Amino acid sequence: MATHLDLEEQEQIDQLKHFWNTWGTLITSVLLVVFAALAGWNGYQFWQKRQAVQASALEFAVTAALTAKDQTRLDLAFGELKDKYAGTTQAAQSALLVAKTAVDAGKLDDAQVALLWVAEKGADEGYKALAKLRLSAVLEQQKKYDEGLKALEVGMPESFAGLQADRRGDLLAAQGKAQEAVAQYQNAYKALDKNLDYRHLVEFKLNALGAAPEVVALVKTTPSEK
Repeated sequence: MATHLDLEEQEQIDQLKHFWNTWGTLITSVLLVVFAALAGWNGYQFWQKRQAVQASALEFAVTAALTAKDQTRLDLAFGELKDKYAGTTQAAQSALLVAKTAVDAGKLDDAQVALLWVAEKGADEGYKALAKLRLSAVLEQQKKYDEGLKALEVGMPESFAGLQADRRGDLLAAQGKAQEAVAQYQNAYKALDKNLDYRHLVEFKLNALGAAPEVVALVKTTPSEK
């Protein structure tokens, strides 16, 4: 009996050796790749969290410098945020805040620089679109209408289509191109959600140019027409 069991055990050991000789290298390689991927992912997660914490600290420093009107601290904090953490949301948010503060202070050139940075260097498409819209408004204030329209030529997420058309309308209206402005306002009115209050502002702009919003009519069919 013992001999029979010994033979079975030896046979199993031989099968295991054969299997390992055949597949051992592949299994080891796969395990190494899996472990390396896990280590890399954990490292990347740690790096992302570290980036976010450091970027948040600099974002706070930017806000504090703006509140205190400390240009030296602002330049230092905002410069480091742009240089080292350009791909973070904190960098984009800080740039938009810097631009808004500059506009409120009448420093339109400074606002333009900050908004251009977000539009060109930002990682989030939503923030980039918002920066382009605000940039077009700054350029309009500077009476650089063609540059403002050019800033709106680039593609934006579909959710910004209404605002993009509305800004085009404003720039065209400022140039005295009423017919073209109306066409853009019509596009904006159609693209904006009907529950948005901003849609009423677009309607007001259309009325000011002697036009009414174009509404897509629903075609009613009778049972016989179905």
